[in-house]
Amino acid sequence: MLRKLLGHLGLAPPAHPTFAENWRYFKELSLNKPLADYEFIVFDTELTGLERHDEIVSIGAVRIRNLQIMVGDTFYVKVKPQKKLPKKTTLIHRITPQEIENAPPLSTVLPKFIAYCGKSLLVGHYIGLDIAYLNQAYRHHYGAPVSNFCLDTMRMAQTYTEMQWQLHLDHLQTEASASYSLAALNTRYKLPEFTHHNAYEDALQTAYLFIFLVKKMKPKGVISLRDFLKIGQTWRIFF
Repeated sequence: MLRKLLGHLGLAPPAHPTFAENWRYFKELSLNKPLADYEFIVFDTELTGLERHDEIVSIGAVRIRNLQIMVGDTFYVKVKPQKKLPKKTTLIHRITPQEIENAPPLSTVLPKFIAYCGKSLLVGHYIGLDIAYLNQAYRHHYGAPVSNFCLDTMRMAQTYTEMQWQLHLDHLQTEASASYSLAALNTRYKLPEFTHHNAYEDALQTAYLFIFLVKKMKPKGVISLRDFLKIGQTWRIFF
């Protein structure tokens, strides 16, 4: 049943050999091992906006192995979009037109990011948004979306909150008023603080949050990749 929910795998392997190899790998991947047995790439993107025609202007990522952040194994690159960078987005992510004037185009960045991710599982905060823009680019350049399984730390945090409050009568009101932004969760769980709206530092922040939630949910019986996919896979698919 769970396999049927993973629609991004499709019914047949993609034509592109790299994407076909990943498709086959994740199609046969065991879901029953504890999370420490898998490798993860925690990533974030910064965008020119939130419309379908908007573009990626930076990608940041860190690797997690054995539920530990591999500090020396990171990915961060600024990307030159095809269209002019809107001023309103510069106010958010603080990437200026001058900084990306000589930055590589997405077509140059994507092969490096594909190689960096390899067969790792992907993690992000509100990951459906980032995956939507990545898959749009992958389809354009390679004719196929990514097949790597994805986990959403926002959905994981929501589930963890539900677990915490399930024995309290006022839990519905508390859950409704709780914020699940990365910054709010960082404050709530007293995690190390990083600069917001920077793709690399948001990825690092998300990595700390991911490890925190995995360890907190283990005593509650959420242990295997299958368990976490049931929680963290239910993110919205944007386009």
